[in-house]
Amino acid sequence: MDSPASARVDSWLWAVRVYKTRSAATAGCRAGHVRVNGERVKAAQSIRPGDEVRVRIAGFDRILVVKLCITKRVGASVAAEAVTDLTPPPPPREEVALLPMRDRGAGRPTKRDRREIERLRGRDDPSGLADDD
Repeated sequence: MDSPASARVDSWLWAVRVYKTRSAATAGCRAGHVRVNGERVKAAQSIRPGDEVRVRIAGFDRILVVKLCITKRVGASVAAEAVTDLTPPPPPREEVALLPMRDRGAGRPTKRDRREIERLRGRDDPSGLADDD
C-alpha cells in the first residue's frame, strides 16, 4: 500500500481511529484539543511521518507519533501500523473506602443512621466537640 507524503490532521485522526467520525475530529481541532508538534492546529493542517500529535480526549492527553500518512479509514491492523502511541499509562485509581450506600430515594438519614455512618468512617464523636485534653 502506497501512502501519501502528507495528510490532513482531521482525516488522519479519523483514519487511525482516534475519533469515531471525521466531523468529530474536525470539531476537536476547532476546539483546540489537537496539537501537532506542540502547536494548536486547524483541521486542514498537513501532517507528515515523524510528527507528534497530542489529542485531548475525555480529560486525558493521547500522545501519538505519525508513522504513515493515511487518509481513508482502513482496517484496525493497518491503522495500528500507522501510529506509535506514546501515551503514558493512566494513574492508578485510588481505592475508595467501601462504605455502605444508601438506597436512592431513601430520604434523609436519621440521626441514628448518621451516627452509624460516622462510626464506620472512624469518627467516634460525630459532633466534633470532644475535648482532647
